[in-house]
Amino acid sequence: MVSGSVPVDEFTTPDPITANEDMTIDDLRNLMEKHGIRHLPVVRGDRVVGVISDRNVRIVSGLPIAEKHQVRAADIMAADPLTVIATTPLDEVAYAMSENKVGSVIVNDEDGRFLGIFTASDALNALVEIVRGGDTPAA
Repeated sequence: MVSGSVPVDEFTTPDPITANEDMTIDDLRNLMEKHGIRHLPVVRGDRVVGVISDRNVRIVSGLPIAEKHQVRAADIMAADPLTVIATTPLDEVAYAMSENKVGSVIVNDEDGRFLGIFTASDALNALVEIVRGGDTPAA
C-alpha cells in the first residue's frame, strides 16, 4: 500500500501557462488551444488572483461578437481559487478538489509564491503512477 503522504508538488505542473486579467476571450481560447490546456491561472504581478477553465471560455465564446469583445479574463475567472502549499499531501488535495468541485488548485511554496497548478489530469496521472508502483506509463 502506498502512503498518502506524497506531496502534491511531485505531480504539480510547474511554471504553467498563465493569463492576465485584461486578456480577451479569443486570446484565452487561442492560448488554451495552442498549449492543449483546460485551466489558466490568472496572475496579477506575482500572485494568482483567479483561474479560468475552458468551460468559462466556451460559454462566453457563444455570445454575439460585440458582447464577446467586451468580456475580459477578470470578468469570467473564478476569483480566489483553491490554493495549497507544495508539501500538502496528495490525498488531501484530491479530497479538497472533490469537496469543492473544482478541476484545479494553485500550488504555492511556504512563502505563498506561485509554483504551479495541480489539475484533475495531474491527479489521474498520479493515480496511475501510484497504482503501477512508480512505473510511468509508456507514451
